[in-house]
Amino acid sequence: MVLSNHLNVYGVILAGGSGTRFWPLSRETYPKQMLHIIGEDSLLHQTIKRLDGFIPPENIYIITTKDLTQDIHFHIQDLGTIANKIHIISEPIGRNTAAAIGLAAIILNKISPDAMMIVLPADHLVKDLKRFYKALQIGLIGAEKGYLVTLGIKPHKPETAYGYINKGKALKKIGKNLFEVKRFVEKPNHKMALAYLKEGNYFWNCGIFIWKTSKILSEIKKHLPSLSLGLNEIEPLLTEDPEAPWRDESKVSEIYASLTSISIDYGVMEKCDDVLMVPSSFEWFDLGNWTSLDDIYEKDGNGNILKGNTIDLGSRNTTVFGGERLIATIALRDTVVVDTPDATFISSKKQVQEVRKVVEKLKSENREEYSLHRTVYRPWGNYTVLEKGPGYKIKRVFLKPGTKLSFQIHRHRSEHWVVISGTAKVTKENEVYFVHPHESTYIPLSTQHRLENPGLIPLQIIEIQNGEYLEEDDIERLDDEYNRI
Repeated sequence: MVLSNHLNVYGVILAGGSGTRFWPLSRETYPKQMLHIIGEDSLLHQTIKRLDGFIPPENIYIITTKDLTQDIHFHIQDLGTIANKIHIISEPIGRNTAAAIGLAAIILNKISPDAMMIVLPADHLVKDLKRFYKALQIGLIGAEKGYLVTLGIKPHKPETAYGYINKGKALKKIGKNLFEVKRFVEKPNHKMALAYLKEGNYFWNCGIFIWKTSKILSEIKKHLPSLSLGLNEIEPLLTEDPEAPWRDESKVSEIYASLTSISIDYGVMEKCDDVLMVPSSFEWFDLGNWTSLDDIYEKDGNGNILKGNTIDLGSRNTTVFGGERLIATIALRDTVVVDTPDATFISSKKQVQEVRKVVEKLKSENREEYSLHRTVYRPWGNYTVLEKGPGYKIKRVFLKPGTKLSFQIHRHRSEHWVVISGTAKVTKENEVYFVHPHESTYIPLSTQHRLENPGLIPLQIIEIQNGEYLEEDDIERLDDEYNRI
């Protein structure tokens, strides 16, 4: 059900972050917005569904980095038919939210000079959609009048992890429940947050914005002139196709890499006079790090969150987030424990944000744990690395019914496939044949090949790789249904 009466309203979902503060569950190729942290849907799926209840799916745009574009595209396919209506804008490189919003604005402005944008992050949790939609409707009234509008969340505790908005006088001539913004306030200490809570005129800055594309581009020109000049250089390179928007991708990449890297809050909102706020009372949660789960999950009698296969004796105010492997904890205090098949993270809650430094160190040492999980998802299914060592790697490969891998060749490894369930259709050079459960086949080095699942049930195989180099970039795709060549 579409609730908005504005056909020129577009939703822009910011989905370019890597979510390092949720490591080891989030990785570079599987960032926070793709995680199933709460509920059956990922955070990105929830955000899309939230907007789809307010505007048509063809008016939804996701903006993410080039490195994540393909993964995001495949991730949203689980949403079914609406996934094919949603557009993805690919940033050549991440340059913070001002550049991302500016890029989306010039694209939407080309579609409609009167276009209005609802901008929201991909990693928030919102409850009570009726109140959420009401806040958006009010915000659109302010945006139509030429204002930049932000939603402010009524605080219920002295939170120090969020920025605040100081509410000014009501602008009843514009619309009901629209207020001037006196100022934006940086994340306060506990004493100041407590004072804001008691005063009652301060609201959490949730990062949800509403405005005309022409208005935000005008304010970027005023407050971030160098960014505006770069966007003006990119604008003539736009095509009419949202899925292939650039006439010269290399030129766009060159310009974009030189753009000012600054958030929309610092770069524009805090400097602008024409800003209104909609005080909002819907339940909202910013999933910034592992401690943010304290506000979402139900706790036991000792204040613990215990997810997965866990046993605890005497711990208090502790979060344990695991999977199938048993995690046993005793007498922990104010601690976070997160376990995945290839990495375990343990930290005091006070220092949990330092996980970013762990990820930076892993990246500097070229450790794959910063970027990949043992299980990696692909449009055709997934694979799990079971074991690896010098000269060999063993995977479990899962193909959904009716799917196929690319027709490919490896220059540094051979592969031996053993079928566990389902039936495999194998193409090896010019030969095509079927492999059934308990049967196997061998793909020699430098041999063109393809694996398919022609059946109605999932295909599972064990793949044994042998060779001097076993990384995923030793794949030369000759033909691919998913345009990855």
